[in-house]
Amino acid sequence: MMVSAEHDPRRAGTIWTMSLDQPVPLVTPLIPASFYPAEPASAPELADAMADISQVDVLKRFELGRCCYTARVDGRLAAYGWVSFDEEFIGELNLRLRLLPGEAYIWNCATLPAFRRSHLYSALLVHILGELKSTGLSRAWIGADLENLPSQRGIARAGFLYVADLFIARVLALRQVWIQGRPGVPEDLVAEARRAFLNNRDRLWLQAWSATARD
Repeated sequence: MMVSAEHDPRRAGTIWTMSLDQPVPLVTPLIPASFYPAEPASAPELADAMADISQVDVLKRFELGRCCYTARVDGRLAAYGWVSFDEEFIGELNLRLRLLPGEAYIWNCATLPAFRRSHLYSALLVHILGELKSTGLSRAWIGADLENLPSQRGIARAGFLYVADLFIARVLALRQVWIQGRPGVPEDLVAEARRAFLNNRDRLWLQAWSATARD
């Protein structure tokens, strides 16, 4: 999950993708865990784990067609991750990602503190990829904060390709947003990232943050 560019006005996050026509890697967590799709009935537990979202908001996500997958250790919720299939607003970046049919966006993933450093994150991502693949989807996208190296290592371990960096710069009252491909990544794949995250434009000019945003 990418965070606000206010911490670094030049680079905001990293963009990764996985083509689901290729084999999904095997990642075994370092502790015994089971993986399940979450149901609306688990909204209280999810809201408690997520801390910054209410049960009502969790239920709204389910109502809007989003899916949540979880990892459990000894029956306890240990990690979770959400998946969208059409579009998703990335509030931290004030961007709206739009997907083509057959694509999915994995977001708002976390491992609870007691279960970290056990490869649960990457194992959960692999489980999600397998579920998406089994339903006939063709591609998955995921983003990560530039400074969150543990998350990036987990994403790479799950088989994702590091496609591009997302940059944000302020110019007076506007923000300029663009995507720069990583060395060696085919340009057509970088173009797909721009299409999904920037709606088919190399650059977007967006309104400045609202009055509640920090300067």
